[in-house]
Amino acid sequence: MINKIATSVAEALQGVRDGATVLIGGFGTAGIPNELIDGLIEQGARELTVVNNNAGNGDHGLAALLKTGRVRKIICSFPRQADSHVFDGLYRSGQLELELVPQGNLAERLRAAGAGVGAFFTPTGYGTELAKNADGSPKETRIINGRPYVLEYPIHGDVALIKAERGDRWGNLTYRKAARNFGPVMATAAKRTVASVFEIAELGALDPETIVTPGIHVSAVVQIPRVATQAGGFKEAA
Repeated sequence: MINKIATSVAEALQGVRDGATVLIGGFGTAGIPNELIDGLIEQGARELTVVNNNAGNGDHGLAALLKTGRVRKIICSFPRQADSHVFDGLYRSGQLELELVPQGNLAERLRAAGAGVGAFFTPTGYGTELAKNADGSPKETRIINGRPYVLEYPIHGDVALIKAERGDRWGNLTYRKAARNFGPVMATAAKRTVASVFEIAELGALDPETIVTPGIHVSAVVQIPRVATQAGGFKEAA
């Protein structure tokens, strides 16, 4: 019987190895799987490459993971913001490598990994520093229908940590509004996907038309308590 429900975050994160590439869903404060990030901190894996839209807020969640010193490199679109002091300190001191990727390219590189696309050409970044490799050499370019393009490669993950709204024991997932963001593409781009959910649904209770991430892409589902967040999130009725 297929049952992907993990009894704890620790159980769901077993097997994350040193040097792993970890895809972490979320956009700003929406859809950040903080409970899974805290579990990864407890789990202890080191020399990680983290892929996220941002580089952490304040001292919690992704910022807390960075603060442990166990992240070697971060691949993201928006590393700096008003409260990104953890990232700022690590990057400026040379303790953290940054690969800056335009947001659309980030989403497409993840989607390409899940779709089995070997590489793709995009106009975004052409003629800028982003059209260079880490060693300073130029990326491959091509003129297509009179427009210049840059060659980009997929981002594959060893594990993806995402937050969903509801899930069943087969791993089927639905999301809540903007919390959906990078979760679906990251789930397809990783060898192993762990999803936190607020509700466990009985098989058949999820309308197939509302399932965004099919269970075939999910390795483990762990239920977490629903709490109000500082950014608004879920609020109980008065």
